[in-house]
Amino acid sequence: MKRIAILGSTGSIGRSTLSVAESYPERFQIVALAAGSNLEAAFEQALRWKPLVISMAAEADADALGTRLKKSGHGGIEVVHGAAGTVRVATHPEVDFVVSAIVGVAGLGATYEAVRAGKVVGLANKECLVAAGELITAEARRQGKPLLPIDSEHNAVHQCLRGGRMEEVERIWLTASGGPFLNTPHAEFDSITVEQALNHPTWKMGRRITIDSATLMNKGFEVIEACRLFHMPAAKVEVIVHPQSTIHSMVEFIDGSILAQFSVTDMRLPILYALTYPERIQSDMRFRVSDLRHLDFCPPDLKKFPCLRLAYEAVEAGGAKTVAINAADEVAVAAFLEGTIRFDDIPHVIEEVLSATNSGRLESIATVLEADAEARRYAQERVAGLQKSVKNKTGMPVTSLV
Repeated sequence: MKRIAILGSTGSIGRSTLSVAESYPERFQIVALAAGSNLEAAFEQALRWKPLVISMAAEADADALGTRLKKSGHGGIEVVHGAAGTVRVATHPEVDFVVSAIVGVAGLGATYEAVRAGKVVGLANKECLVAAGELITAEARRQGKPLLPIDSEHNAVHQCLRGGRMEEVERIWLTASGGPFLNTPHAEFDSITVEQALNHPTWKMGRRITIDSATLMNKGFEVIEACRLFHMPAAKVEVIVHPQSTIHSMVEFIDGSILAQFSVTDMRLPILYALTYPERIQSDMRFRVSDLRHLDFCPPDLKKFPCLRLAYEAVEAGGAKTVAINAADEVAVAAFLEGTIRFDDIPHVIEEVLSATNSGRLESIATVLEADAEARRYAQERVAGLQKSVKNKTGMPVTSLV
């Protein structure tokens, strides 16, 4: 019986993890949950799974949840809150496996502490490896415990790597759908609307990750993750555009062999893989091989999508540069979604922040968070400094870098 803690239990990955646990009750026990700010979902999950401890983001929500649980006869469940509460969930002594699925740097500290506590961690949080991957992977090596990727692309790479030794790997190929603007002329990028950018051709995701997919920044983050998860130099991690999104990733070996992983587009499958590794167990998630009728591939256009180029530059520099690229992107994407800047301003803001950031080595999570705060402040200054007013296709005023 594997005993599981979920950081981000009310989000998409958290709910999918609970669905997997429900399908295999003889294998998985839910021990601890970090539920964020969704009080109703947290209450329902507490009643269903009866964890030993559950954490809320805010103290008021934790108090309200504790009161409701007592009234329902479940007062024995420990209710905690805040960053310390999330760490309590991640490091609980009864936990074997931690699913890290809190969006943003909010989950960074708890994920690092889970690794330090000797837990096996399944990573679905990009920001952890982008911002602090050097620290987290080094600590995992010290602990002798694996970091198991849950993101479909890195999960696919992990599976393909089982076909050979690391010294036999020539390169890793990360596939990208290309987003909604794969065939849009670059000259039209200054008039892309929020609605257009949120209309991803393949996936239904959160707003930030959808915009990141449209700029290819999301794929840039995945390059950084791959370098750190698999200890590969950036030159050996390549992105290839694959609009069908059928093949999740590939690994090329030194003899010329290439292994590709494809499966149903259901996050429960990579979650199940991580939870049961190194085993594989029976599931009903099947891919119809007869659907493999047409596969297209092409290299990404780095002039149209400079965010991908910036990600390569950041990971090669290391240190605070990768912290800065994540922070700047988050600020710039939020500004675009609010109508403050244009779509094609996003990479400009990121590049300005990267240029202003030193690539010094980060010695602790505290220094990572300091670098993150500094990069956010500078990104917000750049957004605030945009002055030249233009109009997008909807007629809404936005601004552009001067």
